[in-house]
Amino acid sequence: MPPDTDSLPAAHRRQLAGWLLLCCAMIYAMVVLGGVTRLTGSGLSMVEWDPLFGVVPPLDEQDWQTVFDKYRQSPEYRKVNAGMDLQGFKSIYWFEYAHRVLGRTIGTVFLLPFLYFLVRRRIPRPLVPRLAAAFVLGGLQGLLGWYMVKSGLVHDPHVSPYRLTAHLGLALLIYAWLLWLFLDLVMAGRDAGSPPPALRRGARALLVLIAVTIASGGFVAGTKAGYAYNTFPLMDGGWLPPAGWSLQPGWRNLFENLATVQFDHRLLALLTLVSVFLLWFKGRGARLPAAARAGLYALLAAAMLQVALGLSTLLLRVPVPLGAAHQAGAVLLLSVALYVTHRLGRRADTLTTQ
Repeated sequence: MPPDTDSLPAAHRRQLAGWLLLCCAMIYAMVVLGGVTRLTGSGLSMVEWDPLFGVVPPLDEQDWQTVFDKYRQSPEYRKVNAGMDLQGFKSIYWFEYAHRVLGRTIGTVFLLPFLYFLVRRRIPRPLVPRLAAAFVLGGLQGLLGWYMVKSGLVHDPHVSPYRLTAHLGLALLIYAWLLWLFLDLVMAGRDAGSPPPALRRGARALLVLIAVTIASGGFVAGTKAGYAYNTFPLMDGGWLPPAGWSLQPGWRNLFENLATVQFDHRLLALLTLVSVFLLWFKGRGARLPAAARAGLYALLAAAMLQVALGLSTLLLRVPVPLGAAHQAGAVLLLSVALYVTHRLGRRADTLTTQ
């Protein structure tokens, strides 16, 4: 097996990079589809998890009636959707079904080429355990998804915001991991220039801040905090969240109190926007390669777009298209931040050659 990426023929490098980019694109779509599934109230429509035969949908009216009867025994049907007919059930079932099937498809699209490239000795040795780890995380993501759904199949027909945020976070961790490996492949050997150390540290800190902000958005989604306090910049006429510290113990307010959860997300989003602007401003005066400089401009544009989407989603009380676009915007912002951090960091071939 080649000891490093420099010994890879250009065609093999392109094949690996194209495969990883396809996986990233599918995970991106999966995250957005997961948002649509949540926003349309479809996530609890499938009350069973069958990893092997779950890809087969109901094929006739009898099959549909069987799965509908199972759903009618769930707390969500009894407490939220009582009286829903079969046609209404079909409209929510297909979103959750598509979400699950896409997850299995991603696993297949990752595993089969991985085994092919492995047998053909086209994967640099240091990349093998990293790619294998990504596949294991993907399997854990499937289990975590069902663990999340199970939390809504009890007396309270709402999934746990903690499990939902963990499910979102793991999806984005896998996405970021594969995107970073993709960048390692396509950037290998390219001169990263000599950006100021402070700029590198700033990019890394910003990446962490974006991740925390996205996680706070997961709690906004999990608690449905976006449907409350649909004004900006004030919340119910005040600058601070009303009754923002009413739960005991106090730490629960950060994750379960609708007002505090939404306030935290607002604050983190604005802090992210300011931090992006400061990084862009500092980068303007630095000697950077053209690609890194373009990345900073793209980062600023992505941050401004994401804030605009977030405000629109809030003020309009979370319409499904805007809510999905806001989730897509978060992944876009994370992607650009990863690119900038990669370009400003160590040489692009470091990860695959050490």
